[in-house]
Amino acid sequence: MFSLQTIFGQGNQFYTLLEEAAEAAYDSARALHAMLREADRQPALDAFKLARQREREASDKISQALVDSFITPIEREDIEALGAALYKIPKQIEKFADRYALAVQHLEHIDFAPRAAMLEQAAGVVVEMVRQLRHMKLEPMKKLNDQLRALENEADRLMLELYRDIYSGKLDPLQMFLLKEFFEILEKAIDRCREAGVVAYEIVLKNS
Repeated sequence: MFSLQTIFGQGNQFYTLLEEAAEAAYDSARALHAMLREADRQPALDAFKLARQREREASDKISQALVDSFITPIEREDIEALGAALYKIPKQIEKFADRYALAVQHLEHIDFAPRAAMLEQAAGVVVEMVRQLRHMKLEPMKKLNDQLRALENEADRLMLELYRDIYSGKLDPLQMFLLKEFFEILEKAIDRCREAGVVAYEIVLKNS
């Protein structure tokens, strides 16, 4: 026979698992920024594989906990949506890292680090937003949401600068293709952070 503690006392595990997923995504973004700051070295991919593994484990635990738990602290659909959004962040980052490792010899004069720094910042904001779910306070979450939106807007502005470089005529066709592809992958990774932040913000809007 289940005790009341068994039935009602498991809610915090969802917050913990979501936080673990957000932290894995942040670690992936931090590893990418570090890799791109050291562009003179052959990229090492172990950190990205590890972050993705941690993300998968957290995602699997969330899915299992949803099956096992009678009561959840927030709606099941919201837990699933946030877990899915967080899962996509390191997946996108690993995509960049894998392709960068293959094409690094063609990218010697392209500095991706400033954009990667923005991605790291965005992933860090997502971690803070997920941590705020335990408190369900609207004002701190709104400030974090505004911060994440500002980072997304700045990333969009930088993408416009990128297209100016692409259409300047100074790059050869291969460089044009690679520049566009890699910056778009980075932009999408920041978009993934924004999507996760929106889900977290909407959860607080519904529950505060």
